[in-house]
Amino acid sequence: MKIRFCEHNKGKGKVYRRLTEEFPDLNIKVKECIKQCSACREMPMATVDKKKLTARDGDELYNKIVAAIRMKQAKEE
Repeated sequence: MKIRFCEHNKGKGKVYRRLTEEFPDLNIKVKECIKQCSACREMPMATVDKKKLTARDGDELYNKIVAAIRMKQAKEE
């Protein structure tokens, strides 16, 4: 699973740190740009396996990403 954050997105800091601590085996990176500028300027966002996830705040984004991780893990079992 690939999770990408844009370095210019204001909502990434705490979310990125929490995810890397909780899921150290996942491919989580902060890139210079993830080509989602319109959403990136407006709200916290990330891409999870190239699918855009947005939220009102960092906590909501974190919860959405964790839900996506859990769903993928459930499918693999």
